[in-house]
Amino acid sequence: MAMEITQFLLAAQSADARIRTEAEANLRQFQEQNVPSFLLSLSVELANNEKPTESRTLAGIVLKNSLDAKDAVTKEHLARQWMAIDISIISQIKDLLLRTLGSPVSEARHTSAQVIAKIASIDIPRKQWTGLIGSLLNNMTQRDSPAGLKQSTLETLGYVCEEISHQDLGQDEVNNVLTAVVQGMNLAENSPEVRLAATRALYNALEFAQTNFENEMERNYIMKMICETALSKEVDIRQAAFECLASIASRYYEVLEPYMQALFELTSNAVKGDEEAVALQAIEFWSSICDEEIELQEFESGESGDSVPHSRFIEKALTSLVPMLLETLLKQEENLDQDDNIWNIAMAGGTCLELVARTVGDAILPLVMPFVEANIVKPDWHCREAATFAFGSIIEGPTIEQLSGLVHAGLDFLLRLMKDENNHVKDTTAWTLSRIFEFLHHPARGFSVISPDNLPRVVEVLLEGTKDAPNVAEKVCCAIYHLCQGYEEAGTSSSLFTPYVPAIIECLLSTASRPDGDDSRLRSTAYESVNAVVRCSNIVETSPIIVQLLPVIMNKLSQTLELQIVSSDDKEKQGDLQASFCGVLQVIIQKLSSVEETKRFILEAADQIMLLFLRVFACRSSTVHEEAMLAIGALAYATGSHFEKYLPELYKYLEMGLQNFEEYQVCAITVGVVGDICRALDDKALHYCDGIMNHLMKDLSSEALHRSVKPPIFSVFGDIALAIGEHFEKYTPYAVQMMQGAAELCARMDSSANDDELLEYGNQLKCSIFEAYSGILQGFKNSKPHVMLPYAQHILQFVELVLRETHRDDSVTNAAVAALGDVADVLGPNIKPLFGDLAFIDAFLQECLQSDDEQLRTTAAWTLERIRRIMES
Repeated sequence: MAMEITQFLLAAQSADARIRTEAEANLRQFQEQNVPSFLLSLSVELANNEKPTESRTLAGIVLKNSLDAKDAVTKEHLARQWMAIDISIISQIKDLLLRTLGSPVSEARHTSAQVIAKIASIDIPRKQWTGLIGSLLNNMTQRDSPAGLKQSTLETLGYVCEEISHQDLGQDEVNNVLTAVVQGMNLAENSPEVRLAATRALYNALEFAQTNFENEMERNYIMKMICETALSKEVDIRQAAFECLASIASRYYEVLEPYMQALFELTSNAVKGDEEAVALQAIEFWSSICDEEIELQEFESGESGDSVPHSRFIEKALTSLVPMLLETLLKQEENLDQDDNIWNIAMAGGTCLELVARTVGDAILPLVMPFVEANIVKPDWHCREAATFAFGSIIEGPTIEQLSGLVHAGLDFLLRLMKDENNHVKDTTAWTLSRIFEFLHHPARGFSVISPDNLPRVVEVLLEGTKDAPNVAEKVCCAIYHLCQGYEEAGTSSSLFTPYVPAIIECLLSTASRPDGDDSRLRSTAYESVNAVVRCSNIVETSPIIVQLLPVIMNKLSQTLELQIVSSDDKEKQGDLQASFCGVLQVIIQKLSSVEETKRFILEAADQIMLLFLRVFACRSSTVHEEAMLAIGALAYATGSHFEKYLPELYKYLEMGLQNFEEYQVCAITVGVVGDICRALDDKALHYCDGIMNHLMKDLSSEALHRSVKPPIFSVFGDIALAIGEHFEKYTPYAVQMMQGAAELCARMDSSANDDELLEYGNQLKCSIFEAYSGILQGFKNSKPHVMLPYAQHILQFVELVLRETHRDDSVTNAAVAALGDVADVLGPNIKPLFGDLAFIDAFLQECLQSDDEQLRTTAAWTLERIRRIMES
């Protein structure tokens, strides 16, 4: 088989589908029969300069894909498979790959660099390929190393740094890597290809350079080389150098002070006169500085006593930086399709200007408003569009007091610009209006640029704007969305909006049905805006309108079930429509069931609604599955115990959702809906609990399921226990065992780790464990409280562990205090001895009673009273 691999690899790229399929099957068979031999054969193919480039390149790609995968479970399986291979074969593969870095064929070198990095990602953290960095550096230091070998070696170093953690290399290795990379950037000694590879490698190595950036001499040398490289005559090298500078702005902000004057000149020249790819990275440097300073300001406004250097670079550069960014807004591209995903210098400049406004607040206004006022009346559309873009970009940042007068003065002008002859101007104006409504229209908080006087004109212009070109109409729908949102929880102010609700809903439904809305986000945005209108309207005043909307949307959803599906595009359109209609139905159900007077309309239509949802499930689309499940959760809440009759038909879809590991968002939503249904049905859910608990246990035990689904599962344990009371006893040992395992995982998590995603996950996990304990305890309270006695000590220990953490989320504190109160409330005097040793908890609860959080104060008072009742018994 190994002898035939060249033929298989070439045939796998054949234009003939039959030949291609057969070759792929042969490769798969070879792999399944003998993985080590298969990987070695691929390495031999890749390293053999006599073989065709096509077979060598594919050999490398197949080899890479045999070592790594996007999916975490597959990735771990492939890593274990690699580590199980005999060391002699692994050594041969590594030697062949390192030798390929010197191949005269650039494709083979490039692919080999990628494969080496994938192996490094498995081996280096496990201290298995300790000689790799030395071997690569040797390629750089050997006299007369060919340029191709240097280039591919630097490329490999870059990929390796991208794949591994900065903790995986010793400082000596980091020093040597940086030395090799920076020397590779040297103009006098190296070809452009080598310098480009070196600069890109430096970008990936910057994460490792903390110690080097703390050393002034080393830092100066690195910065000097990057700045020199940023002046190279090759565009792609300049671009890579500015990418390094943007990364340094994020990673090493605190040491940049000595270089800022030079960096301003460098970036300013690039923005004003360089190729767009370079200019974009130069702007990104300033956006990164803004991000750092915004974060520092948020940090300073907290209570922390730590001091972090805040150099206020944006403030110092403001008078030069803002004019430079405003100039970029005038560089719009002619005849550009209106696509928000297109990233050009004007878009980058506007985004950076937005960040600058958030960084310096009111100080931006004197620099931007003259530009706006001068350009907004000019005959050239570029000027009008740039003026509107500038104004929209600075809405978030300055104080309400400073902005509201400007917006009041300019709102009528912006409304008139919605009739501009130029599509770009109208598009940006609609976006600016949307941002004005998002940030400056909050009647519930006591401020709004919308008044009874200007509201009719605003609504008139917006409704007219929905008939404009699709890109403009979509921005107008967003503006309507934010206009509606402002009236949420606005009390009597929301009555101002009520007269316009019927016309707005009718207009949005018409917009969503436009034949030219299929290829844009117009349709989905229009339905999102319908949701906002329903959600934010005054139910007492608008209930007749919303009641009339219910059968309209049900009918539209029913029509999607009759669509002719002859292509994947048809299927996708059907799925998008069904997802939108299920979303609207969910909001209508929630709105009408929020007051008793209108809940009856949902109860009367519930059978028809549920039948529609079940037919939608039969279409088998994951996007729709999510939206339909969420709507079913709302229907369960609205119908309460009446929902029981739908479970026989619905249950199979609940099972499908709970088993859907691949589309884990579907699984997570299904878990949440199971909780909704249990809360609605109480003990009527009992018949289905064996199956549900079985699936939930399998979900928790599975390595294939995304970790984000697991916290909601623990919360649902609490919902089920509350619903079925003493009948939860048979599940308790298994559920609590899972919860204790998760609690141990929380205890092992480093709460000081600099990983926001992991910290957030830890907080979710802790909250859900406490919620589960609270639900289970309260479920047993009136019948079998003794069932939880064996677990009381563990619960209290977990509470204490969490409460002793210094960096603790407020939601975790609330959940922990509530669970502590539930332990005391349900188990009573039986656990008095356990509280004797917990003086810490008493002190902590006293501290909670002083909190600004009213809910926490209430929970702490209740918990303290329950504990004292035990201690005094």
